[in-house]
Amino acid sequence: MITFNKKLTSLCLLLPSVAGAAELNTGNTAWILTSTALVLFMTLPGLSLFYGGLVRSKNVLSVLMQCFSITCIVSLLWLAGAYSLVFADGGTFQPLIGGLSKAFLPDLGVNKLVGDIPETVYFMFQMTFAIITPALIVGAFAERMKFSAMLWFSGLWLIFVYLPICHWIWGGGWLSELGVRDFAGGIVIHVNAGIAALVAALVLGHRKGFPTTAMPPHNMTMVVTGAGMLWVGWFGFNGGSALKADGNAGMAILVTHIAAAAGSLTWMIIEWKRFNRPSVLGIVTGMVAGLGTITPASGYVGPLGGLVIGIVAGAVCFHATQYIKRVLVIDDSLDVFPVHGVGGIIGSLLTGVFSAKSLGGLGLDQGVSILEQVGVQTLAVTVTLIWSGLFSFLILKALEKTIGLRVTSDEEQEGLDIVLHEETGYHKL
Repeated sequence: MITFNKKLTSLCLLLPSVAGAAELNTGNTAWILTSTALVLFMTLPGLSLFYGGLVRSKNVLSVLMQCFSITCIVSLLWLAGAYSLVFADGGTFQPLIGGLSKAFLPDLGVNKLVGDIPETVYFMFQMTFAIITPALIVGAFAERMKFSAMLWFSGLWLIFVYLPICHWIWGGGWLSELGVRDFAGGIVIHVNAGIAALVAALVLGHRKGFPTTAMPPHNMTMVVTGAGMLWVGWFGFNGGSALKADGNAGMAILVTHIAAAAGSLTWMIIEWKRFNRPSVLGIVTGMVAGLGTITPASGYVGPLGGLVIGIVAGAVCFHATQYIKRVLVIDDSLDVFPVHGVGGIIGSLLTGVFSAKSLGGLGLDQGVSILEQVGVQTLAVTVTLIWSGLFSFLILKALEKTIGLRVTSDEEQEGLDIVLHEETGYHKL
Protein backbone atom coordinates (compact mmCIF):
# COMPACT_ATOMS: atom_id res chain seq x y z
CA MET A 1 0.00 0.00 0.00
CA ILE A 2 1.53 3.30 -1.02
CA THR A 3 1.77 5.51 2.07
CA PHE A 4 -0.34 8.64 1.91
CA ASN A 5 1.91 11.68 2.11
CA LYS A 6 0.87 15.32 2.16
CA LYS A 7 3.91 16.10 0.01
CA LEU A 8 2.79 13.67 -2.69
CA THR A 9 -0.57 15.04 -3.68
CA SER A 10 -0.93 12.69 -6.60
CA LEU A 11 -1.37 9.83 -4.16
CA CYS A 12 -4.65 11.33 -3.04
CA LEU A 13 -6.18 9.57 -6.03
CA LEU A 14 -6.02 6.42 -3.93
CA LEU A 15 -8.55 7.72 -1.42
CA PRO A 16 -12.08 6.40 -1.87
CA SER A 17 -13.37 9.92 -1.20
CA VAL A 18 -12.13 11.00 -4.61
CA ALA A 19 -13.64 8.04 -6.42
CA GLY A 20 -14.39 8.77 -10.02
CA ALA A 21 -11.56 11.31 -10.37
CA ALA A 22 -10.03 9.32 -13.24
CA GLU A 23 -11.13 7.03 -16.05
CA LEU A 24 -11.02 3.28 -15.63
CA ASN A 25 -7.63 1.81 -16.48
CA THR A 26 -8.17 -1.80 -17.51
CA GLY A 27 -4.47 -2.68 -17.27
CA ASN A 28 -4.19 -1.48 -13.69
CA THR A 29 -7.49 -3.13 -12.84
CA ALA A 30 -6.34 -6.47 -14.23
CA TRP A 31 -3.12 -6.29 -12.23
CA ILE A 32 -4.85 -5.49 -8.93
CA LEU A 33 -7.40 -8.25 -9.55
CA THR A 34 -4.47 -10.62 -9.98
CA SER A 35 -2.68 -9.22 -6.94
CA THR A 36 -5.81 -9.64 -4.83
CA ALA A 37 -5.92 -13.32 -5.71
CA LEU A 38 -2.19 -13.65 -4.98
CA VAL A 39 -2.49 -12.08 -1.52
CA LEU A 40 -5.44 -14.27 -0.57
CA PHE A 41 -3.41 -17.20 -1.92
CA MET A 42 -0.80 -16.30 0.71
CA THR A 43 -3.27 -17.06 3.51
CA LEU A 44 -5.31 -19.76 1.82
CA PRO A 45 -3.44 -22.01 1.24
CA GLY A 46 0.09 -20.56 1.70
CA LEU A 47 0.19 -19.56 5.37
CA SER A 48 -2.20 -22.38 6.27
CA LEU A 49 0.13 -25.05 4.89
CA PHE A 50 3.25 -23.32 6.22
CA TYR A 51 1.90 -23.11 9.77
CA GLY A 52 0.10 -26.45 9.52
CA GLY A 53 3.28 -28.30 8.68
CA LEU A 54 5.21 -26.62 11.50
CA VAL A 55 2.97 -27.88 14.31
CA ARG A 56 2.68 -31.45 15.58
CA SER A 57 0.40 -33.82 13.69
CA LYS A 58 -2.26 -33.79 16.43
CA ASN A 59 -2.79 -30.04 15.87
CA VAL A 60 -2.54 -29.68 12.09
CA LEU A 61 -6.27 -29.34 11.46
CA SER A 62 -6.67 -26.78 14.23
CA VAL A 63 -4.19 -24.46 12.51
CA LEU A 64 -5.81 -24.90 9.10
CA MET A 65 -9.20 -24.23 10.71
CA GLN A 66 -7.94 -21.08 12.39
CA CYS A 67 -6.58 -19.59 9.16
CA PHE A 68 -9.76 -20.52 7.29
CA SER A 69 -12.14 -19.12 9.90
CA ILE A 70 -10.15 -15.89 10.28
CA THR A 71 -10.54 -15.36 6.55
CA CYS A 72 -14.30 -15.64 6.88
CA ILE A 73 -14.63 -13.45 9.99
CA VAL A 74 -12.42 -10.65 8.72
CA SER A 75 -14.18 -10.62 5.35
CA LEU A 76 -17.56 -9.99 6.98
CA LEU A 77 -16.20 -7.41 9.44
CA TRP A 78 -14.50 -5.64 6.54
CA LEU A 79 -17.88 -5.31 4.82
CA ALA A 80 -19.74 -4.34 8.00
CA GLY A 81 -17.59 -1.29 8.67
CA ALA A 82 -13.91 -2.11 9.04
CA TYR A 83 -13.11 -0.91 5.52
CA SER A 84 -15.07 2.27 6.14
CA LEU A 85 -13.29 3.04 9.42
CA VAL A 86 -9.97 2.87 7.61
CA PHE A 87 -10.72 4.57 4.30
CA ALA A 88 -13.89 6.67 4.61
CA ASP A 89 -13.71 10.34 5.59
CA GLY A 90 -13.60 10.64 9.36
CA GLY A 91 -14.43 14.34 9.45
CA THR A 92 -13.20 15.90 12.69
CA PHE A 93 -11.69 12.57 13.74
CA GLN A 94 -9.90 11.95 10.43
CA PRO A 95 -6.39 12.04 11.95
CA LEU A 96 -7.41 9.19 14.28
CA ILE A 97 -10.08 7.09 12.52
CA GLY A 98 -12.32 7.10 9.46
CA GLY A 99 -16.10 7.32 9.38
CA LEU A 100 -18.86 4.78 8.81
CA SER A 101 -20.27 6.17 5.57
CA LYS A 102 -18.99 3.12 3.67
CA ALA A 103 -20.26 0.48 6.10
CA PHE A 104 -21.90 -2.28 4.03
CA LEU A 105 -20.95 -0.24 0.93
CA PRO A 106 -24.34 1.46 0.44
CA ASP A 107 -23.36 3.51 -2.61
CA LEU A 108 -20.97 1.09 -4.26
CA GLY A 109 -21.46 0.48 -7.97
CA VAL A 110 -19.44 -1.38 -10.55
CA ASN A 111 -18.37 1.90 -12.15
CA LYS A 112 -17.27 3.70 -8.98
CA LEU A 113 -13.52 4.24 -9.01
CA VAL A 114 -10.69 4.69 -6.54
CA GLY A 115 -8.07 6.38 -8.63
CA ASP A 116 -8.39 4.50 -11.91
CA ILE A 117 -9.49 1.09 -10.60
CA PRO A 118 -12.98 0.01 -9.44
CA GLU A 119 -13.62 0.46 -5.73
CA THR A 120 -14.85 -3.14 -5.67
CA VAL A 121 -11.30 -4.20 -6.57
CA TYR A 122 -9.72 -1.77 -4.11
CA PHE A 123 -12.04 -3.03 -1.36
CA MET A 124 -11.09 -6.64 -2.05
CA PHE A 125 -7.35 -5.94 -2.30
CA GLN A 126 -7.35 -4.15 1.04
CA MET A 127 -9.43 -6.94 2.55
CA THR A 128 -6.77 -9.54 1.80
CA PHE A 129 -4.25 -7.54 3.83
CA ALA A 130 -6.69 -7.33 6.72
CA ILE A 131 -7.13 -11.11 6.53
CA ILE A 132 -3.49 -12.15 6.66
CA THR A 133 -2.52 -9.85 9.54
CA PRO A 134 -4.44 -11.57 12.38
CA ALA A 135 -3.75 -14.92 10.70
CA LEU A 136 -0.03 -14.33 11.24
CA ILE A 137 -0.61 -14.12 15.00
CA VAL A 138 -1.94 -17.70 14.99
CA GLY A 139 1.65 -18.94 14.92
CA ALA A 140 2.34 -17.55 18.40
CA PHE A 141 -0.42 -19.39 20.25
CA ALA A 142 -0.61 -22.50 18.08
CA GLU A 143 -1.41 -25.79 19.83
CA ARG A 144 -2.90 -24.32 23.01
CA MET A 145 -5.61 -21.67 22.50
CA LYS A 146 -9.33 -22.41 22.56
CA PHE A 147 -11.04 -22.06 19.20
CA SER A 148 -13.70 -19.74 20.65
CA ALA A 149 -11.04 -17.53 22.22
CA MET A 150 -9.18 -17.40 18.91
CA LEU A 151 -12.32 -16.24 17.09
CA TRP A 152 -13.06 -13.49 19.62
CA PHE A 153 -9.45 -12.37 19.77
CA SER A 154 -9.11 -12.14 15.99
CA GLY A 155 -12.28 -10.09 15.57
CA LEU A 156 -11.60 -7.73 18.48
CA TRP A 157 -7.97 -7.34 17.49
CA LEU A 158 -8.95 -6.35 13.96
CA ILE A 159 -11.28 -3.64 15.30
CA PHE A 160 -9.20 -2.18 18.11
CA VAL A 161 -5.67 -2.68 16.76
CA TYR A 162 -5.51 -3.20 13.01
CA LEU A 163 -8.08 -0.59 11.97
CA PRO A 164 -6.60 2.43 13.81
CA ILE A 165 -3.02 1.69 12.81
CA CYS A 166 -4.02 1.00 9.22
CA HIS A 167 -5.93 4.29 9.10
CA TRP A 168 -3.08 6.27 10.62
CA ILE A 169 -0.68 5.07 7.93
CA TRP A 170 -2.73 4.16 4.85
CA GLY A 171 -6.05 5.92 5.38
CA GLY A 172 -4.88 9.52 5.59
CA GLY A 173 -4.36 9.55 9.36
CA TRP A 174 -1.85 11.45 11.46
CA LEU A 175 1.17 9.26 10.72
CA SER A 176 0.64 9.57 6.98
CA GLU A 177 0.57 13.35 7.42
CA LEU A 178 4.01 13.12 8.99
CA GLY A 179 5.28 11.34 5.88
CA VAL A 180 5.80 7.79 7.16
CA ARG A 181 6.72 5.26 4.47
CA ASP A 182 5.20 1.80 4.59
CA PHE A 183 4.73 0.59 1.06
CA ALA A 184 3.05 -2.75 1.68
CA GLY A 185 2.77 -3.37 5.41
CA GLY A 186 6.04 -3.56 7.32
CA ILE A 187 4.47 -1.53 10.12
CA VAL A 188 0.74 -2.03 9.52
CA ILE A 189 1.08 -5.80 9.19
CA HIS A 190 4.40 -7.23 10.37
CA VAL A 191 5.32 -5.01 13.31
CA ASN A 192 1.66 -4.92 14.30
CA ALA A 193 1.11 -8.69 14.20
CA GLY A 194 4.59 -9.41 15.53
CA ILE A 195 4.23 -7.57 18.82
CA ALA A 196 0.69 -8.93 19.26
CA ALA A 197 2.13 -12.42 18.81
CA LEU A 198 4.78 -11.82 21.47
CA VAL A 199 2.16 -10.56 23.92
CA ALA A 200 -0.07 -13.55 23.17
CA ALA A 201 2.79 -15.97 23.80
CA LEU A 202 3.54 -14.30 27.13
CA VAL A 203 -0.08 -14.16 28.29
CA LEU A 204 -0.89 -17.77 27.36
CA GLY A 205 2.38 -19.21 28.61
CA HIS A 206 4.39 -21.99 27.03
CA ARG A 207 3.13 -25.27 25.67
CA LYS A 208 3.23 -28.33 27.89
CA GLY A 209 6.79 -29.67 27.75
CA PHE A 210 8.42 -26.51 26.40
CA PRO A 211 11.40 -26.04 26.27
CA THR A 212 12.65 -29.48 27.35
CA THR A 213 10.49 -31.59 25.01
CA ALA A 214 11.35 -31.52 21.31
CA MET A 215 8.45 -30.28 19.17
CA PRO A 216 9.69 -30.53 15.59
CA PRO A 217 7.51 -29.78 12.54
CA HIS A 218 5.42 -32.82 11.70
CA ASN A 219 5.43 -32.34 7.91
CA MET A 220 8.25 -30.43 6.25
CA THR A 221 6.78 -31.10 2.82
CA MET A 222 3.75 -29.02 3.81
CA VAL A 223 6.06 -26.32 5.20
CA VAL A 224 8.07 -25.99 2.00
CA THR A 225 4.93 -26.07 -0.15
CA GLY A 226 3.38 -23.30 1.93
CA ALA A 227 6.62 -21.32 1.86
CA GLY A 228 6.73 -21.50 -1.93
CA MET A 229 3.17 -20.21 -2.10
CA LEU A 230 4.08 -17.35 0.23
CA TRP A 231 7.03 -16.37 -1.97
CA VAL A 232 4.91 -16.29 -5.11
CA GLY A 233 1.96 -14.63 -3.39
CA TRP A 234 4.22 -11.90 -2.00
CA PHE A 235 4.59 -10.50 -5.52
CA GLY A 236 0.94 -9.49 -5.31
CA PHE A 237 1.46 -8.31 -1.74
CA ASN A 238 4.26 -5.88 -2.63
CA GLY A 239 3.90 -5.42 -6.39
CA GLY A 240 0.16 -4.89 -6.12
CA SER A 241 0.62 -2.18 -3.52
CA ALA A 242 1.73 0.19 -6.27
CA LEU A 243 -1.94 0.04 -7.38
CA LYS A 244 -0.68 0.32 -10.94
CA ALA A 245 0.80 -2.00 -13.54
CA ASP A 246 3.93 0.07 -14.05
CA GLY A 247 7.66 0.28 -13.41
CA ASN A 248 7.11 0.95 -9.72
CA ALA A 249 5.30 -2.37 -9.40
CA GLY A 250 8.06 -4.05 -11.36
CA MET A 251 10.75 -2.64 -9.08
CA ALA A 252 8.76 -3.70 -6.01
CA ILE A 253 8.63 -7.28 -7.30
CA LEU A 254 12.33 -7.24 -8.20
CA VAL A 255 13.54 -6.09 -4.78
CA THR A 256 11.08 -8.44 -3.09
CA HIS A 257 12.58 -11.42 -4.89
CA ILE A 258 16.16 -10.33 -4.23
CA ALA A 259 15.47 -9.82 -0.51
CA ALA A 260 13.80 -13.23 -0.22
CA ALA A 261 16.74 -14.97 -1.87
CA ALA A 262 19.29 -13.06 0.22
CA GLY A 263 17.41 -13.71 3.45
CA SER A 264 17.18 -17.42 2.67
CA LEU A 265 20.84 -17.89 1.92
CA THR A 266 22.01 -15.73 4.82
CA TRP A 267 19.95 -17.73 7.33
CA MET A 268 21.11 -21.00 5.77
CA ILE A 269 24.80 -20.06 5.91
CA ILE A 270 24.66 -18.87 9.54
CA GLU A 271 22.81 -22.02 10.58
CA TRP A 272 25.21 -24.19 8.59
CA LYS A 273 28.23 -22.69 10.33
CA ARG A 274 26.66 -22.87 13.79
CA PHE A 275 25.04 -26.32 13.64
CA ASN A 276 27.15 -27.98 10.93
CA ARG A 277 24.22 -28.55 8.60
CA PRO A 278 21.91 -26.44 6.44
CA SER A 279 18.28 -27.18 7.28
CA VAL A 280 15.25 -26.94 5.05
CA LEU A 281 13.37 -25.24 7.87
CA GLY A 282 16.13 -22.64 8.12
CA ILE A 283 16.20 -21.70 4.46
CA VAL A 284 12.43 -21.27 4.23
CA THR A 285 12.31 -19.28 7.47
CA GLY A 286 15.05 -17.02 6.11
CA MET A 287 12.89 -16.48 3.04
CA VAL A 288 9.95 -15.34 5.16
CA ALA A 289 12.27 -13.04 7.11
CA GLY A 290 13.55 -11.50 3.88
CA LEU A 291 10.05 -11.02 2.53
CA GLY A 292 8.66 -9.46 5.69
CA THR A 293 11.63 -7.12 6.05
CA ILE A 294 11.57 -5.81 2.47
CA THR A 295 7.80 -5.24 2.56
CA PRO A 296 7.77 -1.62 3.88
CA ALA A 297 10.65 -0.64 1.60
CA SER A 298 9.67 -2.46 -1.58
CA GLY A 299 8.24 0.54 -3.43
CA TYR A 300 10.99 2.93 -2.40
CA VAL A 301 14.33 1.12 -2.73
CA GLY A 302 16.40 -0.25 -5.57
CA PRO A 303 18.12 -3.63 -6.04
CA LEU A 304 21.05 -2.68 -3.77
CA GLY A 305 18.64 -1.83 -0.98
CA GLY A 306 16.77 -5.09 -1.54
CA LEU A 307 20.00 -7.07 -1.31
CA VAL A 308 21.25 -5.40 1.86
CA ILE A 309 17.85 -5.53 3.55
CA GLY A 310 17.56 -9.25 2.73
CA ILE A 311 21.00 -10.04 4.16
CA VAL A 312 20.34 -8.03 7.32
CA ALA A 313 16.94 -9.73 7.69
CA GLY A 314 18.41 -13.22 7.49
CA ALA A 315 21.13 -12.47 10.04
CA VAL A 316 19.17 -10.43 12.58
CA CYS A 317 15.99 -12.52 12.49
CA PHE A 318 18.02 -15.72 12.93
CA HIS A 319 19.67 -14.39 16.07
CA ALA A 320 16.37 -12.93 17.31
CA THR A 321 14.77 -16.37 17.00
CA GLN A 322 17.56 -17.98 18.99
CA TYR A 323 17.38 -15.26 21.65
CA ILE A 324 13.60 -15.46 22.11
CA LYS A 325 13.54 -19.24 22.34
CA ARG A 326 16.79 -20.03 24.18
CA VAL A 327 17.60 -16.98 26.30
CA LEU A 328 14.19 -15.48 27.13
CA VAL A 329 12.52 -18.93 26.89
CA ILE A 330 9.33 -17.49 25.38
CA ASP A 331 7.20 -20.01 23.52
CA ASP A 332 6.28 -18.01 20.45
CA SER A 333 5.45 -21.34 18.84
CA LEU A 334 6.20 -20.56 15.20
CA ASP A 335 8.55 -17.58 15.70
CA VAL A 336 6.12 -14.86 14.68
CA PHE A 337 7.75 -12.00 16.61
CA PRO A 338 11.42 -12.70 15.81
CA VAL A 339 10.67 -13.17 12.11
CA HIS A 340 7.77 -10.84 11.33
CA GLY A 341 8.01 -8.36 14.20
CA VAL A 342 11.77 -7.92 14.20
CA GLY A 343 11.87 -8.07 10.40
CA GLY A 344 9.17 -5.43 10.13
CA ILE A 345 11.04 -3.12 12.51
CA ILE A 346 14.33 -3.49 10.65
CA GLY A 347 12.73 -3.05 7.25
CA SER A 348 10.74 -0.01 8.31
CA LEU A 349 13.84 1.76 9.67
CA LEU A 350 16.00 0.82 6.68
CA THR A 351 13.29 2.17 4.37
CA GLY A 352 14.31 5.62 5.56
CA VAL A 353 17.91 4.88 4.61
CA PHE A 354 17.73 3.04 1.30
CA SER A 355 14.99 5.24 -0.15
CA ALA A 356 17.72 7.82 -0.77
CA LYS A 357 18.82 8.15 -4.40
CA SER A 358 22.44 8.16 -3.27
CA LEU A 359 21.92 4.58 -2.11
CA GLY A 360 20.06 3.42 -5.20
CA GLY A 361 16.57 4.22 -3.96
CA LEU A 362 13.79 6.06 -5.75
CA GLY A 363 14.31 9.17 -3.66
CA LEU A 364 13.08 10.80 -0.46
CA ASP A 365 10.55 13.62 -0.44
CA GLN A 366 11.94 17.01 -1.33
CA GLY A 367 13.70 18.61 1.60
CA VAL A 368 13.65 15.43 3.73
CA SER A 369 16.98 13.99 4.86
CA ILE A 370 17.74 10.35 5.63
CA LEU A 371 17.93 11.17 9.34
CA GLU A 372 14.54 12.90 9.28
CA GLN A 373 12.90 10.03 7.45
CA VAL A 374 14.39 7.47 9.83
CA GLY A 375 13.03 9.59 12.69
CA VAL A 376 9.50 9.45 11.27
CA GLN A 377 9.85 5.70 10.68
CA THR A 378 11.03 5.21 14.25
CA LEU A 379 8.06 7.14 15.60
CA ALA A 380 5.59 5.03 13.59
CA VAL A 381 7.22 1.77 14.70
CA THR A 382 7.24 2.87 18.35
CA VAL A 383 3.59 3.96 18.30
CA THR A 384 2.59 0.66 16.69
CA LEU A 385 4.51 -1.39 19.23
CA ILE A 386 2.86 0.45 22.12
CA TRP A 387 -0.68 0.51 20.72
CA SER A 388 -0.70 -3.06 19.46
CA GLY A 389 1.08 -4.42 22.52
CA LEU A 390 -1.24 -2.67 24.97
CA PHE A 391 -4.55 -3.49 23.29
CA SER A 392 -3.51 -7.05 22.48
CA PHE A 393 -2.80 -7.53 26.19
CA LEU A 394 -6.12 -5.99 27.22
CA ILE A 395 -8.11 -8.10 24.75
CA LEU A 396 -6.39 -11.31 25.83
CA LYS A 397 -6.86 -10.56 29.51
CA ALA A 398 -10.54 -9.74 29.00
CA LEU A 399 -11.07 -13.04 27.19
CA GLU A 400 -9.10 -14.90 29.85
CA LYS A 401 -11.45 -13.54 32.53
CA THR A 402 -14.61 -14.34 30.56
CA ILE A 403 -14.43 -17.37 28.27
CA GLY A 404 -10.88 -18.51 29.02
CA LEU A 405 -7.94 -18.67 26.64
CA ARG A 406 -6.34 -22.09 26.93
CA VAL A 407 -7.48 -25.64 26.61
CA THR A 408 -6.80 -27.83 29.64
CA SER A 409 -3.50 -29.64 30.11
CA ASP A 410 -5.12 -32.98 29.25
CA GLU A 411 -6.76 -31.52 26.14
CA GLU A 412 -3.46 -30.05 25.02
CA GLN A 413 -1.82 -33.43 25.47
CA GLU A 414 -4.50 -35.14 23.38
CA GLY A 415 -4.30 -32.53 20.62
CA LEU A 416 -6.61 -29.76 19.46
CA ASP A 417 -7.78 -31.59 16.34
CA ILE A 418 -9.71 -34.19 18.32
CA VAL A 419 -10.56 -32.04 21.33
CA LEU A 420 -11.89 -29.00 19.47
CA HIS A 421 -13.04 -30.42 16.13
CA GLU A 422 -13.42 -34.20 16.62
CA GLU A 423 -11.42 -34.76 13.47
CA THR A 424 -7.88 -35.78 12.65
CA GLY A 425 -5.52 -34.74 9.92
CA TYR A 426 -4.28 -38.30 9.41
CA HIS A 427 -5.96 -41.68 9.85
CA LYS A 428 -3.87 -44.61 11.04
CA LEU A 429 -4.12 -47.69 8.83
